[in-house]
Amino acid sequence: MPFELPQQAAPELPARWCVFDGGRLWLLDGELPSLPPAGCALTGQRFLGIHEGRNLFLAELVGEPPRDGEWLALRPALTTLPAGQIPAAARAAQLRQFLRSHRFCGHCATPLIVGDDQLGRHCPSCGQVHYPRISPAMMVLVRRGRELLLARSPHFTPGMYSALAGFVEPGETLEECVHRETWEEVGIRIRNLRYAFSQSWPFPHSLMLAFTAEYDGGDIRPQEGEIEDAGWFDIDALPMLPTPISIAHHLIAHGRELIRNNAM
Repeated sequence: MPFELPQQAAPELPARWCVFDGGRLWLLDGELPSLPPAGCALTGQRFLGIHEGRNLFLAELVGEPPRDGEWLALRPALTTLPAGQIPAAARAAQLRQFLRSHRFCGHCATPLIVGDDQLGRHCPSCGQVHYPRISPAMMVLVRRGRELLLARSPHFTPGMYSALAGFVEPGETLEECVHRETWEEVGIRIRNLRYAFSQSWPFPHSLMLAFTAEYDGGDIRPQEGEIEDAGWFDIDALPMLPTPISIAHHLIAHGRELIRNNAM
């Protein structure tokens, strides 16, 4: 469900809270709570918009944590939450990162103040306005017949493979990025590039844009230091894949289904 972004919370709607303590998010019965923790002091309370018919709020815990519920690091929290609540937690985490890292103007070092739109940060000295950073990154799933090209980075969980991915460089289009990253990471050429879907990914502020493509030549040559291993895998013999909440998992499932339906 998309966000609604009014300036003020709707008083007739229930609430949903994203309460952080350091790098941990508070969950109650595996979900984002409808009320902040009772008897706990909070700071940095902010309205973030309306999602799933609820006012979404962000806050930071001060002092002792509540005894009920559980505190999870962001990644395990996202794998625990119901699918519909993941975008809410992702938005809260990204805006929290922005608020914590943009306290002073990067141009003149003056303390920033809240902008007129309640989201940007305004510099009263030089007039610069700072907005939350979004980093576009591409992901591409390459097909060769019934096979998919998957690779693993050295920091992946042992045995896990994924589609190719990389950040867009300044001055580069998405299409150029996909071709460049594919060539750099595995040394192959691709054709018939098609957009699939996107995902906001709060580590720390990525916008993942997923594509499918067809193999167009070259032998796999893993990029040293970036790609530990890469290979072609039949759609019925895939290795361990990324977590189901990730765009990589959805892209691989999407590609496999397209091949089975003869549509990719």
